[in-house]
Amino acid sequence: MKAGDDIAKSTLRMALSAITNAEVAGDEAVELSDDQVIKVLQAESKKRAESAELYDQAGRTDAAAQERAEAEILATYLPAAMSDDELAQVVTDEVAKAAAAGNAGMKAMGMVVKAVRERVGSSADGSKIADLVKSALA
Repeated sequence: MKAGDDIAKSTLRMALSAITNAEVAGDEAVELSDDQVIKVLQAESKKRAESAELYDQAGRTDAAAQERAEAEILATYLPAAMSDDELAQVVTDEVAKAAAAGNAGMKAMGMVVKAVRERVGSSADGSKIADLVKSALA
């Protein structure tokens, strides 16, 4: 606030509001764990990226730039993302384990995706994991 960075200020206020909304959603209020807070921030960051794409398609580059700036600010509060090569290696390892256990083909997809998510935690996007597993099993 003292720096006068209005985008950072509004983004952090939005993030705090999203966390508060997640805490009071449901039948009773709960306090979110660190992992749950990270998931909320990841969801907000993903919303910003999707909005930026939509604004670009509509020709509103100023709004798209603001959405990207907000996503960058949120990214500073998220764990570092796993590289594509590292994620591909984890997927390959888990596909090999599933094949060794007798599970092959698309029937093993759910099991492999679950195992990969357990190994990588919140450092990789779920849709990217699913795409890599699908291509590895096909």
